[in-house]
Amino acid sequence: MVREAQEEAGLLIDPADVELAHVVHMVDKPGDQPRIGFVFRARQWTGTPEVREPDRCVSWGWWPAGALPEPIVPYTRAAIEGIRAGRPYTELGWT
Repeated sequence: MVREAQEEAGLLIDPADVELAHVVHMVDKPGDQPRIGFVFRARQWTGTPEVREPDRCVSWGWWPAGALPEPIVPYTRAAIEGIRAGRPYTELGWT
């Protein structure tokens, strides 16, 4: 997470300031390979987010957790909802 934040957003994060916030166990559609997403929280960082991979991200923004924009990646929404509900784990897409 520390390396990715530097590469993708230009943020400097001390590994001691990182904690696991949520886990999402997901499958996009029946028959697809299951995946696990680990969502981390940085308690503090240095820098201002900037778009460093414009082919993957067009902008950064901050929204209230209860008013997320559309469209949004489904596992991102699931993780935020899980965190807000106080759950450490969410399953998504399993039938």
